[in-house]
Amino acid sequence: MTSISSSESQLLDGVDPSPLFTPYSLGGRTLANRFVMAPMTRQKSPGGVPGDDVAAYYARRAADLGLLITEATYVDHPSSGTSRRVPRFYGEDALAGWARVAEAVHAEGGLIIPQLWHLGTQRQEGSPFNEGAPVINPSGIHLDGTAKGVAATVRDVDDIIAAFVQGAVDAQRIGFDGIEIHGAHGYLLDQFFWSQTNNRDDNYGGTLTKRVRFAAELVAAVREAVGPEFLVAFRYSQWKGGNYDAQIAQSPAELEQILTPLVDAGVSAMHVSTRRYWLPAYDDSERTLSGWTKKLTGLPTISVGSVGVAKAYRATDDEQTASLSLARLVELFEAGEFDLVALGRAVLSEPQWATKVREGRTDEIRPYDKADDATLL
Repeated sequence: MTSISSSESQLLDGVDPSPLFTPYSLGGRTLANRFVMAPMTRQKSPGGVPGDDVAAYYARRAADLGLLITEATYVDHPSSGTSRRVPRFYGEDALAGWARVAEAVHAEGGLIIPQLWHLGTQRQEGSPFNEGAPVINPSGIHLDGTAKGVAATVRDVDDIIAAFVQGAVDAQRIGFDGIEIHGAHGYLLDQFFWSQTNNRDDNYGGTLTKRVRFAAELVAAVREAVGPEFLVAFRYSQWKGGNYDAQIAQSPAELEQILTPLVDAGVSAMHVSTRRYWLPAYDDSERTLSGWTKKLTGLPTISVGSVGVAKAYRATDDEQTASLSLARLVELFEAGEFDLVALGRAVLSEPQWATKVREGRTDEIRPYDKADDATLL
């Protein structure tokens, strides 16, 4: 186990974090503070079914954070997943497990939404739960530009939309407080956004507006199914797995072309995934990607990216390191660049991270160490 480090005292370093502990109304629910648990794949659900240990894992963090977003969960489509230990969000056995998770979180006074997921080209051939299903993506192109899988047909698009809709309806039925659609990190929806993985010439490819059509139709179908009040968050990123310099939008104008159809379709909150939350999104402005998202959409916006940890996600030694100080986070929050901030690795290692920051007990925070991942509960 990693020992407590005095470096955690750098979190405050004269900073008043109280603005981040104000309540916030989101999707008709009041969040106790501005901190959100980011989705983190753990592969601790054998057979795709979350057990009592998973319920305890989320409940342990429920009283500390304003909102919990579950690890990514597979939707009910044959080509959605690749591991039997990643949870499904379909099938009565898995849904019963998730209902217990939601109940446990609510018992602690917390709010929770599942993240719904389809891997697209990042699925491995012959993977469970449907070994014979093809790898489906926009154009039969992997993230690295090589050929992989098959291009989605219009029927595939319709079936995948139906799978997300069913996941959202089931989440509402079993007591969750909303859902998040995973459109980031080079997974299926993001593959449609990106010109390097989408060279289609139909209604789902070509212009940037057409590359967004699949996600917008999916959101609209979900919104119609769950009604106007249910929280529908959408997570997106510029970066992809293995390509951290990728961009789906080269400018704020292009970003607006991506985000506006999603807003019009019924998204109620945007979750903006970066590896370093404080960096400007574009060279000619100091505004972060979260800041641009909030400005362009007017929606509640969640920022995320190396808050409270010493190193950016999968950072190399020559990359800019993260600062443990919360000074820049508070500064950006007070400047109106985001409404909520998601914590990943920080709360994986320390379930009471927010409480200890609020109470000034940062020397008691257990710092994250990847070597501990297998033991963290």
